[in-house]
Amino acid sequence: MLRTFPLELEKQRRTIEEVARQQGLDFFDTVFEMVDFDQMNQIAAYGGFPQRYAHWRFGMDYERLRKQHRYGLGKIYEMVINNDPCYAYLLADNEFVDQKTVMAHVYAHCDFFKNNVWFSKTNRKMMDGMANHATRVHRHIDREGHEVVERFLDTCLSLENLIDPYSPFMKRAEPPRRPQRPTLRDQVERAVRFPAKPYMERYINPPDRLRAEREREEKAEQAMREAFPPAPERDVLGFLLRHAPLEDWQGDCLDIVRAEAYYFAPQGQTKIMNEGWATFWHSRMMTRFHLRDDELITYADHHSGTLASGPGRLNPYKMGVELFRDIEDRWNRGRFGKEYEECESIEQRRSWNTDLNQGLQKIFEVRRVHNDVTFIDEFLTPEFVDRYELYHYRRDPASGRMVVVNRDFDTIKQTLLFMLTNHGQPYIYVVDGNYANRGELYLAHKHVGIDLDIRYATECLANLQRLWRRPVHLQARIKDEMLLFSAAGDGVSQQKIKDDLPKPAHRDI
Repeated sequence: MLRTFPLELEKQRRTIEEVARQQGLDFFDTVFEMVDFDQMNQIAAYGGFPQRYAHWRFGMDYERLRKQHRYGLGKIYEMVINNDPCYAYLLADNEFVDQKTVMAHVYAHCDFFKNNVWFSKTNRKMMDGMANHATRVHRHIDREGHEVVERFLDTCLSLENLIDPYSPFMKRAEPPRRPQRPTLRDQVERAVRFPAKPYMERYINPPDRLRAEREREEKAEQAMREAFPPAPERDVLGFLLRHAPLEDWQGDCLDIVRAEAYYFAPQGQTKIMNEGWATFWHSRMMTRFHLRDDELITYADHHSGTLASGPGRLNPYKMGVELFRDIEDRWNRGRFGKEYEECESIEQRRSWNTDLNQGLQKIFEVRRVHNDVTFIDEFLTPEFVDRYELYHYRRDPASGRMVVVNRDFDTIKQTLLFMLTNHGQPYIYVVDGNYANRGELYLAHKHVGIDLDIRYATECLANLQRLWRRPVHLQARIKDEMLLFSAAGDGVSQQKIKDDLPKPAHRDI
């Protein structure tokens, strides 16, 4: 049962909302609900949607959260849902100053949801959407049986990261064009002709060689025209939804998992920015408008706990808020641009101040267009890394302490970007849906500096084979060696890729 919202807290909510709008935040209407810690853990286990379909994985998450709270290992102060209107849950056990802080934090989150471009394609009525998904799943359970549907959902949920989070913003494939009959000139130009005098033509460009090259090129073009899919496709779940031999209820369950994966994708893409933005504004509003003198110590204690970090540990709240503060300071003082970058005097750079005062304008622009990868790539500076000691650490076996092993800015930045790219998940593409003309599925891993985790890859490959119902293959480079993993229903095998193996429709991705 939801708790009654206290009158005094409602007065503070209205004040905080008014101040937030005055500060320039723009958000959907926000509905706050008061819950106890058990209800909060239940809601969090369902990803913030209490009416979501039932599954054992959500029960497992609930048990983990409940134990964290009971043994003092973690506490959820709030939860806010990207929706129109936004829904936010407050923990009834919070102190009054915490409730005010959380409400200021929530309004900044809601501003981010509404205005950040990476959330612009999400379903703004997902509360209703989740309820609809639950109704559909429960209908399938009534017809097919609980164990059958849950087992199929297990398979689908293990593959939920195989989507293309950028597909809502771009057109991946060209529409099919009407094939044109090749001209004689096109046929001649398919073969490589070397310049030669007329009397040497038949010796330098033998007709048999030209004919063989033309035929080879024609076969290659024909294969590309018949390729399935026409180009490597990153949305593996979408490909399965269109082409896998699924029953109607199975296709519906897979569609639900895919739709929810796309809904949650921007949250993974903007974790540092989103939490940093909310922390920036709750800190600003609390210290300037809402904090009473008798609440100062409690606020400082809890706020410092939120931003706590240590060697070798990345706190998204700390990283995000300090980068936003750094951007605001740099654009207020004009510490950017060609003239500043070319200044070689350390003392001049430290005291640089052109009184530009464009800091707030800049951070609102950053909030609107960036995700975590572009945020770090664009605004992380060597000075920032040195100030907050964002170095590479490792534990010294002799002393047991964390020690610095690398201070190189470029290496540190690249490591951060590797961690954030694609939420740390591998890039997997469908390159051939009719491999070796046997209806087999051929996938490829795009190597971006980190090898595939074989243990997880083989489990996912086996689940893909259950959906495709034909052998499924995965091409991956492991330790500079190109391997082919194959699942055919009797386990997963691996072998080196050799020239005598059939080639997929698309060799490169």
